[in-house]
Amino acid sequence: MAHATRLSRLGGRLLTLWHQGYSLRWALILRVLLPLLVAMSLVTVAGLRTMESAIETRMKEDVELVARAIRLPISDSLERGEQGNVRQALESVFRIGRVYGAYVYDDAGDLVAAVGAVNPTPESRELADRAADGERSGDYEQIQGQEVYSYFEPLTDSSGRISGLLQVTRRESDFRDDIERLRLQAVAFMGAAGGVITLLVLWGHRGAIGRHLAGLTRSMARIEAGERDHRAVAEGPKEVRSMSTAFNTMLNSMEAAEQEIARRRSEQARLEDELRHAEKLAAIGRLAAGVAHELGTPLSVIDGKAQRALRQADSESRQHRALEQIRSEVARMEHIVRQLLEFARSASRQLRWTRVGDLTGAALSSLEDVLHDHGASVQVRGEMPGPEIYVDPVRIEQVLVNLLRNALQAGATQLGVDWSEDNGWITVCVDDNGPGVAEDIRPRLFEPFFTTKTVGKGTGLGLAVVHGIVTEHGGGIAIEQSPDGGARFRVKLPRQAPNSEGSDDDQEHGEAGGTSSPG
Repeated sequence: MAHATRLSRLGGRLLTLWHQGYSLRWALILRVLLPLLVAMSLVTVAGLRTMESAIETRMKEDVELVARAIRLPISDSLERGEQGNVRQALESVFRIGRVYGAYVYDDAGDLVAAVGAVNPTPESRELADRAADGERSGDYEQIQGQEVYSYFEPLTDSSGRISGLLQVTRRESDFRDDIERLRLQAVAFMGAAGGVITLLVLWGHRGAIGRHLAGLTRSMARIEAGERDHRAVAEGPKEVRSMSTAFNTMLNSMEAAEQEIARRRSEQARLEDELRHAEKLAAIGRLAAGVAHELGTPLSVIDGKAQRALRQADSESRQHRALEQIRSEVARMEHIVRQLLEFARSASRQLRWTRVGDLTGAALSSLEDVLHDHGASVQVRGEMPGPEIYVDPVRIEQVLVNLLRNALQAGATQLGVDWSEDNGWITVCVDDNGPGVAEDIRPRLFEPFFTTKTVGKGTGLGLAVVHGIVTEHGGGIAIEQSPDGGARFRVKLPRQAPNSEGSDDDQEHGEAGGTSSPG
């Protein structure tokens, strides 16, 4: 049992090694070359046997021809009783070198003349019977220990009567030597032909398939090593080219799938960031709304008390100046409260068709005093009255006011407003000649309470309100370098707001919620 187990394990290991080393070359050798060589060997053996039979027949015929060639002179000499001539004829045959011995018998079977290495001792009766038959015959026999082929030719006199018998012999070894020589030549030819065919098949495999598969293997190794952009060269036979093309197609599909996965992950991360940002803004908005609501009444009371106290105070007194400062700070705090309310305002909108030029004109009218105080001018570059757009005009006007006021606060003196329409989208650009916006702070510019101004000069809510309003309308805002040298705010809005077609809910919701003009 243990011996059988060891044999089974050994067989399993041998089978594993065989499978590991079984290559296309071995498959070609075992399944093509080996059957071809076996078939050639069988054909060669069959042909060799046929040739051996033909050689043996030809050598027998040589003996027969020799016998027939000397039959007549020997018959004449035997009829005249000239035994010397008989022997001389036999010796001429022996000198040919193709016979082992030549013998002449009379009609009684007695030996008349003999030439050869050995003298046969057949029975006279048997010879007499052969002569009497008058038939030519040949057969293998043994003469004094030597295997020979004997051919018997009847001799006749001038009247046609059997006068004797001629026996010509040839060694059987002559037959075997020629056949053996033929076999050796056949084996040598078979070996040489098999070697040449093997070399040709292996060379053809290398040139037609092997080197192309090796190139494909090297391409796979390069890709495994990290060269993800590498592709196999489609060359060689059709099948190998198909493999290379399929391999490249698979790599392209994998790369496209990886890019799609990366894109979706990036999109998912972006959406998660936007969701977190939206949740953060919503929390800040709720906080801002609560703070603004709680501060509104106390600030109104403080402002009212200060105003009544001013009526009783001397205009030149220190008390009067203090009360004026209190009212100024209260006004600033009320402005901050209004901005908090604007930032926290829900997406209730009162949508209607409005000209972009009218919105720009309304924004400039509300900033007329501010522009005059800053000594700034605004150039309207868009074609008046501009394209129609379906928006909440008060909210979009507030966007333009905040962007223009932000430019003035940054120190700009020349501003420009331009707009264009493309494929259902309205783009409004606000340019200035101010210091511009640094690249490193652009991503944070629309965050609530983020400001580059000094303390007391800005709340950081103006651009956050702009971003919220634009987002409510389904648009987007971007910061660029302005041709005027400062910053350009590019606001892109859909000409017809999403879900606005035939929607009365938005209208009703906007009317119920009401709007407030920017402070």
